[in-house]
Amino acid sequence: MPRVFLAIFTCLLGFPGATSAEVAAPAKVIVIPVRQEISTPELYIIRRGLKEAIDQGVNTVVLDMETPGGRLDVTFDILKALEKFPGKTITYVNREAMSAGAFISAATDEIYFAPGAVIGAAAPVNAGGSDIGDTMKGKIVSYLKARMRAISEGKAYRGQVISAMIDMDSELKIGDKIIKPKGELLSLTASEAMATYGDPPEPLLGSGIAANLDDLLDQIHGPGGYTVERMQISWSENLAQYLNMATSVLLGLGLLALFIEFKTPGFGVFGISGIALLSVVFFGQFVAGLSGHEPVLFFLLGVMLVAVEIFLLPGTWVMAMAGICLIFGSLVWAMADLWPRQAVPISGDVFLAPLLNVGIGVVLAVGIFIAILRFLPRGGLWGNMVLHAAVGGEPGSRAITGGAPAAIFPLVGETGVAATALFPSGQVENAGRRYEARVAVGFVDKGAAVRVTGVSGFGLAVEVVA
Repeated sequence: MPRVFLAIFTCLLGFPGATSAEVAAPAKVIVIPVRQEISTPELYIIRRGLKEAIDQGVNTVVLDMETPGGRLDVTFDILKALEKFPGKTITYVNREAMSAGAFISAATDEIYFAPGAVIGAAAPVNAGGSDIGDTMKGKIVSYLKARMRAISEGKAYRGQVISAMIDMDSELKIGDKIIKPKGELLSLTASEAMATYGDPPEPLLGSGIAANLDDLLDQIHGPGGYTVERMQISWSENLAQYLNMATSVLLGLGLLALFIEFKTPGFGVFGISGIALLSVVFFGQFVAGLSGHEPVLFFLLGVMLVAVEIFLLPGTWVMAMAGICLIFGSLVWAMADLWPRQAVPISGDVFLAPLLNVGIGVVLAVGIFIAILRFLPRGGLWGNMVLHAAVGGEPGSRAITGGAPAAIFPLVGETGVAATALFPSGQVENAGRRYEARVAVGFVDKGAAVRVTGVSGFGLAVEVVA
């Protein structure tokens, strides 16, 4: 009887844990589709999904695998990404996980199969799909087998099985049973992967067979014991992933367009094109999941500082240089592979590829611009882009760069009118001839009276006549 009263008293005091089992919160699961050949876009998808999983505190990540294989270098990048996820990783071989797909599957904690799924045939080949030389193949196979053994430690027969998938000369034998003789590569069906061997008996490779993803998750977490989010890859994300492959070219063209815009009066198609191309580079990386929100803020701040230099404080260069540094820094930051809730590694490897992309883009922009200056004719549309001493003069007259023609200096102190609006660059007219000009502060409307105060690399320096 005292125990009955004690239980009632405890319940009334509000200690439900003393009288009932604690209800566990449902596990969070995210499913990442792996549907194409293993290449850079698939790396972006997997890496973005893993980063979102870390941010959301997900317990289990499932790779919904259906791939014929792919690039070995990208496969290693995917293996590194999987190592960064602190929770459980599972591969669900939906149809096939061949070659690189088998490597990625081996790096996850558990491998489940759909009925009729297959895995295996992971021998290295060159980019065209043909065999590589014996010496190089031997080195690669030896490395791959060691790598697979390292990531398969403590997982029964997994290391031996993957080695037999890689090496044609490797025999897979458990006890007295030869599962794969020398001279062929191992591939397994779902039922073969689940066959048990040894004492105590353990499955050869798989953790289970599931009819579909829902069945898989019911087996792992129990019916109703989980919430699941399935990553959806939209057409815009796919487009962004492929645009990332052309990062250096797009960056170079964008910088070239902006450089041409700075050398022409007003603001036009080159400025718009340059901003658009750099936006494609920047936001393409952002969509692909390679950065957080901080690079966006630095990029926008850099654009604002450059705009202040151009439109409000031309000639100071402080704002422009700071803005350019922020823009380039944000581009590098956006392309760097940084992970949520993890310290930034003190290593140049993280920023090496982004710095190379930015550097190649700058070199392309400078090279193309020099080629344009050298080979394109002076007249026509291009002739209007180059700063000449007098716009109305003969084609081929010297540009005002470095040392201006002596004939220009007598114009200092002269007055004229703004032939175009100056924002802050444009054209002014004096004695029937037009000159490139730039106002030091603010804007000048077309037709306003101006006075020449000096000569710069952009043309005449002018001010509004009060």
